[in-house]
Amino acid sequence: MLSTIHDSHLKMKIYLVGGAVRDQLLGIPIKEKDWVVTGATVQDMLNQGFRQVGKDFPVFLHPETYEEYALARIERKTGRGYTGFTFDTSPTVTLEEDLLRRDLTINAIAQTPEGEIIDPYHGQDDLAKKILRHVSSAFTEDPVRILRVGRFAARFGFPVAEETITLMQKMVTAGEIDALVPERVWKELERALIEKYPFQFFSVLEKCGALNILFPQLSIHNPGILALKQDIHLPTNSQVHLAILLHALSKEKINIFCDHYRIPNQHRELALLVSQYLPDYQKAKELTAEELLQLLIYLDAFRRPIRFKEFLTASEICSPYSTSLWLYNVFQAAANITVENISKKLKGKEIGEKIKQTRTDVIEQLLESVNR
Repeated sequence: MLSTIHDSHLKMKIYLVGGAVRDQLLGIPIKEKDWVVTGATVQDMLNQGFRQVGKDFPVFLHPETYEEYALARIERKTGRGYTGFTFDTSPTVTLEEDLLRRDLTINAIAQTPEGEIIDPYHGQDDLAKKILRHVSSAFTEDPVRILRVGRFAARFGFPVAEETITLMQKMVTAGEIDALVPERVWKELERALIEKYPFQFFSVLEKCGALNILFPQLSIHNPGILALKQDIHLPTNSQVHLAILLHALSKEKINIFCDHYRIPNQHRELALLVSQYLPDYQKAKELTAEELLQLLIYLDAFRRPIRFKEFLTASEICSPYSTSLWLYNVFQAAANITVENISKKLKGKEIGEKIKQTRTDVIEQLLESVNR
């Protein structure tokens, strides 16, 4: 792949950087590759056939692989938040200068096309120690990094170095996280929720003092956060994970939470269902046939069976009583009764009433067979 790029002058160099190098060293699949180019100008990249896509600083797409290549850069803080930066992308910027401004040492490792690892900030040592540590004081200039550290803790289960926690605490005290827009917070939260150790995201925020500021409806002892502490292996479905997180909140608080962070409606709907109907889920085996059918109707299970399965998945994590298999068997029995099974002589409301009665009878038979 790299052989397709012909250096326009001898000092142009290309390096694989960041997550791809980190994941390769960890022996886990690489999801995407990012490249840094030193010793080059925008025109050099355009001459090679790259297409520029970056607005704030020069980022290019490879003409064949469409992977991202960025000119090495130095950032200078010019204001609060994560948008107040100017960039120097001149050919004199070195790889070490570019890596110095990255968030964590484990993300500040580069690799040459020949496979040589360049690790000026000891990221490999921290990978071996399984610890998350900031690269430099430049970490404090971007409040999004607080969320990113939490997300990496959720991904790898690594603890955060004490000096990095201290730095994050100073950022919170200085009000840096006040500049975070709700949409960006939701983006990082959504990604953290589907990682292997989602509880760690909230643990990191709690340690640095950001949890009660970013998520005032939650605390580290909230049942939703504690539910995510379990050794759970769920599908990477952020709707299910958010429903688990919010299940102990009231309808009003869930709506406030979702409104504030501009959370998609399908996420909100599932969270509200789990919050409202978790008590019925827990006592499902005690319900009558009529009550079971009514529950399925409230959950809109017949029209939205996939969401019903998501409800069962989330509820099982939130509840000490597992009734998911039982409820799904009830649903399947009732779902087999459709308009096609009903007499063609019936019309209008009669059809709906007949379906409801037949489904009730089928569930009743199921209950009787279980109790024998």
